[in-house]
Formats: sequence, C-alpha cells, structure tokens
Amino acid sequence: MASTTDIDAIKSEVNNFEHAPSNGELETAGSTYETVVVGRTMRKVDWRLLPVLTVLYLLAFIDRGNIGNAKVAGMNTDLELTSKQYNIALTVFFFPYSIFEVPSNIVLKIMRPSLWICIIVFSWGVVMTCQGLVKNYDHLIVTRVLLGVSEAGFFPAANYLLTTWYCRFELQTRIAIFFSAASLAGAFSGLLAFAIEKMDGVGGYAGWRWIFILEGAATVLIASTLPWTLPDSPNTASFLNAREKEIIITRLEQDTGTSSGIVTNTEKFQWKHSKLSGFFPYTKSYSDVITSVKEGLLEWKIYVATIVFWGSAIPVYAFTYSAPSIILGLGYSSANAQLLTVPVYLVGVVSTVFFARLSDRSATRWKFIIIPFLIATCGFIALLAIPHPRFPGLTYAMLFCIPAGCYPPLVGVMAWSANNLAPSWKRAVGVAVLTSVGNLGGAIGSNIFMESQKPSYHIGYAISLTIVVLSIISTLGLRTAWKRLNDQRNLISEEEVRQQYTEDELLDLGDKSPLYR
Repeated sequence: MASTTDIDAIKSEVNNFEHAPSNGELETAGSTYETVVVGRTMRKVDWRLLPVLTVLYLLAFIDRGNIGNAKVAGMNTDLELTSKQYNIALTVFFFPYSIFEVPSNIVLKIMRPSLWICIIVFSWGVVMTCQGLVKNYDHLIVTRVLLGVSEAGFFPAANYLLTTWYCRFELQTRIAIFFSAASLAGAFSGLLAFAIEKMDGVGGYAGWRWIFILEGAATVLIASTLPWTLPDSPNTASFLNAREKEIIITRLEQDTGTSSGIVTNTEKFQWKHSKLSGFFPYTKSYSDVITSVKEGLLEWKIYVATIVFWGSAIPVYAFTYSAPSIILGLGYSSANAQLLTVPVYLVGVVSTVFFARLSDRSATRWKFIIIPFLIATCGFIALLAIPHPRFPGLTYAMLFCIPAGCYPPLVGVMAWSANNLAPSWKRAVGVAVLTSVGNLGGAIGSNIFMESQKPSYHIGYAISLTIVVLSIISTLGLRTAWKRLNDQRNLISEEEVRQQYTEDELLDLGDKSPLYR
C-alpha cells in the first residue's frame, strides 16, 4: 500500500495539471504525468489490456463479416439464396445486436467484466461454428440472429472498460488500437478465406462451411482463457503494485477537464448507500443508479453523436459485406477478389491509429472526426463519377478512401462521447446507447449495395455520401454545444461552486458538475 505522503504527492501532481478547455474537449495535455513511474505504469496496462481486446474485436469483426467471403466462396449457390435473402441474412444480425447492448453494459457494471466478456465471446464462437452446418436459408437466419444476440455486449463493454483505465487525453489512441482490429479483420478475413476455401470437400464440407467452422472454433478456444487474461479493474490487477494502482485511480478521479473537479469511475451497485474502504470508497444506492441510467438514456447529445456514428457504421458495414463482390465485379477472379481486400483494410488500420494519435496529442476531437470524413466524401464522389467498369484500377484505388475515411471518425466519436459522460453508470449506459442506436446503421449498410446495381452501385455510394455529410454537420453541432456549456461554467468560480455543493454532491452530478469540463 502506498504511503499517505506518496498519495498526497500524486494528488498534488494531478492538481497541478492545467486544464483550461473552452469547447468540451481537453485542449491541453501537459507533461505533468510524463514521469518515469507513470509512463512505466501505463505501458504495463497497455501491454496487458490492449492485446486482449484487439484480438477479441478482430474475432468479432471476422465472425460477423465472413459471410461476405462465404458468399464469394459459393454459399449462396449451395443454399440457393436469392440476392434479397442474402441481404436479409445480413440485416437480421443488427436488430438483436442493437437491442441487447444497453442491458449488457448494465450487467457489466454488476458482474466481473472478464467473466461477462468471456460468456459473450464463448457464445458467439459456438454460434459461428454452428453457422458452418446450416442446411438452408431458415437455418442461416437463425444463426445470424443468435450471432447478433451473443456479440451485442462486446463493443460497448470494451469501450467502457478502457474508460476505467485511461484518462480522457489517452483514450482515443487506445480505442483506435483495438478498433483497428475491424480493419485488420477485413484483411485477415480475406487471407483466411483464400486459404480455407482450399479445404473444399474436406470431411464432406464445402470450403465456405470451413470458413465458419474454423473461425468459430478459434473464438471458443480464446474465450476460455479470458477469466485469467483480461484484467477487470486497476484495484484488482495482479500485475500492478499498490503505488501503481493508486496512481491510476487518482489520475482518473481528477480527469474532469479542470484542476479542481473530481469524478468517480468506481461507484458500485448497492441497495443501500454506504461507504466502502480501500481504493473504491464511493457507492451508489439503487435510486442513484436508476437516475444515472435515465440520464444516460435521455442525454440528447448521445443521439446527435449517433448520426456521427452512422457516418462510419453505414459505409463501413456496407463495404465489409460488399467489398469482395465489388472487386469481383471489376473483373478479378474470386481468389484475387479476396486478396485485393487486404491492402484496402490495412490502409484503414493506419488511418485509424494515425488520426487517433493526432487527436490525443492535440487533445481535440472534432477536427479529427471531420478530416477523415472529408477523405471519405472525396472517395464517394469519385466512385459515383467513375463510369464502371471501364476503369477498374481507378475504382479500386478509390475504394481505399472508404476505410481510410470512415473508420477514424467512429473511434473519435466514441472517445468524445465517453470523455463527456460521468459518473461511470451514466458513461456505461451512454456508451451502450451510442453503440446500440449507432449499430442500427449496420442494418442500413447491409442493404444499400444491391446485386441489381452492380458494378456501379450508385445507390450505395450515394447513401454513404449523404450520411457522411450529415455526420460532418452533426460533429460541428456537438462541438458548438459543448463549447457553449464550458463557456457558461467558466463564468462561475470554484469558490462559488463549493459554497453551493458538497464533494459528494459534485460526484453525484458527474458531467453536470459546474467543475466538470
């Protein structure tokens, strides 16, 4: 256990950190924390937490998107699927996926995170394996619905889990690292499908069936390790010593955008309000939890942020399910169409991490949401203008703009929204609402690239362009709203605030605290 003197020194160091944001963001990221011990502590967390989340999200995106590879490998022919039936099979995934995200994050706050995420991952691995055994369209629909139910909780849970370890100006880079697995999934899925498709006939199964079976089995295997490999929280992390735990917790408490505000990331559910000793002294009563849940559900800025989320989700999901078919329509063979998706997704990985790093370093979110969207806008305009399929090389080149321009904003809006939600119950629910409503964009994206439109896909590109433009407008609206809120709070001095509220009342107010920026 760190001494009182050590803890006081850490808190003094934290309080000296100068935050003076004016627009709902962290506009400065000083070097106060860049000490040897803090740097070493956060690197330990990075190496322990991020690889696990990255692998899991890689599996999640592969398992939901490999149906596009299976289609190219002959699934539609074997199951006698029409184009409409295939699109329905894509779409039904997203309704249960969206519905169960908020309940899942509520369970996450009550249950041990590593155990709950283990259950989630194990479940979707089993469903994915079963998808390789389907005999007809009805069976495929059932497995896609169950896949949506089982995968629903992972993305909001992972994002929330990161907020319990990292300060706001560190968050987007970490989200980007694990979210970049979505781009890697596109690359790996193409490579895996290319290799697994060669198993056609092994065991009496077609190659597309082995895509589902092997990838599902790998997910089940990895899920079984999570209770031991995925850390739950700073206070239970066996790889941290007492001083390192205190450093992480103190930094998070003070991460409000001011040197004087304080928030809690650690309030626990209890039927009666009480105080707990140790690192997590703050608890919430049943009524307080209900209030936080309601606030998370009713926060209007979350719903504006979902438009920004859609600007990424609709084009990304449309592209994930359609990229092999789009490239196939340019005149390439099935195998080459799978392989040519790989470099496109790798560019998405680089772009996601690049813009996230810039955002955290400058402690500004909105600029690095809009800039990638402008890249996507140029790409969609070009894809609408090109006379397909006369210039396959040019069309292929413009496809790079989709993941490069649409992946980074999703990470940005997730970090931006999480940065501005407190306390942790509200953040858990708010993040889940954002991903829940936002992922309905996947249902739209699954249906905008229609077989009857190939190879031009004008409707798909036009819808994608429209939502990207709306997302840019929504981003500017959020930036204006948060800036106005901070400007209003800057008119009230800390002394006046503390005359009106106790410390516990300020904690209960969360992001509504006059000291919160």
